[in-house]
Amino acid sequence: MQKMSTVYGKINYSVEKIIWFCYNLVTMIIKPVFNENGIPLSEYPRPQFKRDSYLCLNGEWEYSITQSKDRPQEYDGKILVPYSPESDLSGVKRQLLQDQYLHYNRKFILNKSFNKGRILLNFGAVDQVCEVYVNGDKVGAHEGGYLPFTFDITKSVMEGENDLYVLVQDDANSNVYGRGKQRYKRGGIWYTATSGIWQTVWLESTAKDYIKGIKITPSVTNSTVTFNCNLEGEGEVRAEIYDGEEIVYKGVFNSDNQLIAPLSNPKLWSTDSPNLYTVKLFFNEDEVESYFGMREFSVLDIKGKKCFGLNGKPIFHNGLLDQGYFHDGIYTPKSNKVYYDEITNLKNLGFNMLRKHIKVEPWLWYYYCDISGILVWQDMINGGGQYNPLRIALCPFVNLNIDDSNYKKMKRDNPKSREFYFIEAKGLIDNLYNCVSLCLWTPFNEAWGQFDAYKVWKELSSYDGTRLYDHASGWQDKGGGDLCSKHIYFRKLKMKNDGKRILALTEFGGYSRAVEGHVFTSKKFGYKSFNDTKKLQKAYNNLYENEVIPLIKTQLLGATVYTQVTDVEDEVNGLYTYDRILKFDQDEIKRINGEVYKAFDEQTKSI
Repeated sequence: MQKMSTVYGKINYSVEKIIWFCYNLVTMIIKPVFNENGIPLSEYPRPQFKRDSYLCLNGEWEYSITQSKDRPQEYDGKILVPYSPESDLSGVKRQLLQDQYLHYNRKFILNKSFNKGRILLNFGAVDQVCEVYVNGDKVGAHEGGYLPFTFDITKSVMEGENDLYVLVQDDANSNVYGRGKQRYKRGGIWYTATSGIWQTVWLESTAKDYIKGIKITPSVTNSTVTFNCNLEGEGEVRAEIYDGEEIVYKGVFNSDNQLIAPLSNPKLWSTDSPNLYTVKLFFNEDEVESYFGMREFSVLDIKGKKCFGLNGKPIFHNGLLDQGYFHDGIYTPKSNKVYYDEITNLKNLGFNMLRKHIKVEPWLWYYYCDISGILVWQDMINGGGQYNPLRIALCPFVNLNIDDSNYKKMKRDNPKSREFYFIEAKGLIDNLYNCVSLCLWTPFNEAWGQFDAYKVWKELSSYDGTRLYDHASGWQDKGGGDLCSKHIYFRKLKMKNDGKRILALTEFGGYSRAVEGHVFTSKKFGYKSFNDTKKLQKAYNNLYENEVIPLIKTQLLGATVYTQVTDVEDEVNGLYTYDRILKFDQDEIKRINGEVYKAFDEQTKSI
């Protein structure tokens, strides 16, 4: 792409358009293309908001880990970005501790033709707090380890060689920032703490007046799609909507930078037919390309019981818990193809949903779900103080519902912790708003850092009313959200549908088997262990045939989230090993999934 950007400055406008159209056709419309240029994860990282300007800064950087915030005179060695220093793929394999500083440095060269007026520096994610300097100038800082951020570095860069320096500090014990399942003392359901840059770093150039962001809201009910633009500068915004190569709509935004575009007989997005439209936006000299799907999520009533609706039709959410960890890269896969292949394989097995568990992925992961027809449940990132195991784990088994407004007992007594939760949660909603497949938000899981769950649901649902909510997944239910959400591991699946919310089995299973030669440690964690493949498969079949499917038939169970996609460190309860070897019989998995959908369809066929 860097070479393409250089060429663009030397060829005429019409030829540039043809080249860019062909590039988009290959990368967006037909299928993902994966680079093999030696730079890790170098594919264009933002398919929901594309420009024809891209310079990937992944690759080899210098690094140091020190006790001082001062920029080091000499570095410890090389690190492969964007892999955290704790991972094998980084080439470092060192744990950053809370009283240490991680320093990154690299040079990059800017050609004159790259600069269209502004230079923007983008980070996919940096865990946890960072400051960024270009040629000695501090261009910005960021807090929180899971969301992307951008700095305008136009005034600090120069033609030719430039110096980029990033200072990072990370505290996996922090009671302020979201930390997910990271721990310094990993083990069981808690995993290796990661730090630093763990998603793509890249540059783009725009005109001085440019589109900063776009919010896309489809309405199947009204056969419209609404666009809201965030602009830098003044001028008119135009839009073109494409179905494949055919233009199906042209329009101009109003003075509030909004456009409501009608679509006659729209092709709907669904898990069976993930149809996507392309949209091109033009603002003065800036051009952006995005995409959207015509889909609508809802709650339907069937004979006094609730179920999920997609485009007004009942749909069973048949999913897996997806931790998003990798044996060699921890938070980051070796290549984007690993993401794509995994999603494709799970769809081929017959699953139609993934619950992204306590982690946020790069935009490409969500794009692969969009084009594959995989529904996404997205967890918010948990935080707060260190959890009391008795309060978090024991209370549900003795049916003790605790007061989550008692911030001290819930380990949320630091007001900055509660404040940052909303900053991160709303930032996550903004970041993934245009994700077509994302249908549900989970504000809290198993009471980890939970506080005011009912009020939190109310506030977040007013912020994004286009998705459903599982306000307290597993236990400590406060009566909010759209799901009656249960986690059941150590007993028979017995549930009763009261008709008030969707009955959902949001975690269960966890059947484990350690495959020799494909384990992370000698320790083995799971909820029910098997040492034989046939016995494992038989138990899985029995679980669905004798417990899950009867619940669908008698209680209109609306969703299942089996634990889990892959093994993770000590956990050996994945369908796949940690290095992605399938433990089960794929034909049997397909058959069981077919029986699940059949049972649900029989209960909802009148709709």
